Amino acid sequence: MLDDFFVRALVAGVGLAIIVGPLGCFIVWRRMAYFGDTMAHSALLGVALAYLFDINLIVGVFLVAALVSLALLLLQKRGALSTDALLGILSHSTLALGLVMVAFMTWVRIDLMGFLFGDILAVSRQDIVFIYLGGALILGLLIWLWRPLLAATVNAEIAEAEGLRPELSRLIFMLLMASVIAIAMKIVGILLITALLIIPAATARRFAMTPEQMAMMASAIGALSVIGGLFGSLRFDTPSGPSIVVAALVFFLLSLLHVRGLKKHAPSNDGKTT
Repeated sequence: MLDDFFVRALVAGVGLAIIVGPLGCFIVWRRMAYFGDTMAHSALLGVALAYLFDINLIVGVFLVAALVSLALLLLQKRGALSTDALLGILSHSTLALGLVMVAFMTWVRIDLMGFLFGDILAVSRQDIVFIYLGGALILGLLIWLWRPLLAATVNAEIAEAEGLRPELSRLIFMLLMASVIAIAMKIVGILLITALLIIPAATARRFAMTPEQMAMMASAIGALSVIGGLFGSLRFDTPSGPSIVVAALVFFLLSLLHVRGLKKHAPSNDGKTT
């Protein structure tokens, strides 16, 4: 019989996987992996500010991640630097500011390892309710934005011509990303959030025939990664957050072997297998 804390971890992790799957697809399609890292790194600054001003951690992380998103959009419009350079500056500066602030706050004991790598086994029933209610809102907004986001991903100019307002969709998408990072921080940690966003989506891309299929498969693969990672963590006494990411990596590697096997047995031009 599984312990209550382990069941809570499973429920919370599966809920998070369902949320991040579709968002991760847009990260992969738009080649925004570095943006995901930037948002995740800014979370530590949000944690430090939340402790400093005595506000809810999730609220603090969301506010900082949202401000970083807005700062990126404004700096991109100025055109002074390339997007990857801006992301690099924002990513490392927010992470460094967070670490420096934590070092100065000697009156507060902060579990840096817990925030960096997560502690899914410590989630409470209140955390689960927050994950599922917040996740329902995020997925609802994403479904509402699905068509303009998809159109802007394919061709922003055509989306603009069709009146789909791709810039507004992009801003809302960034805010949704900020929300997911705030929710996911406690589960998989700041340094592993991007992996959970990208790896299941990249795995699903090898099998899906449509964007909608890819989104659903990414959520399913993420959920299986959570289940496999947690049971692996229980069996081998390894950290739960990293174990989930390792499980996701295993699924990705298996997908590579599957695709290679299909190519090996694909018929050649003369009808023979290669």
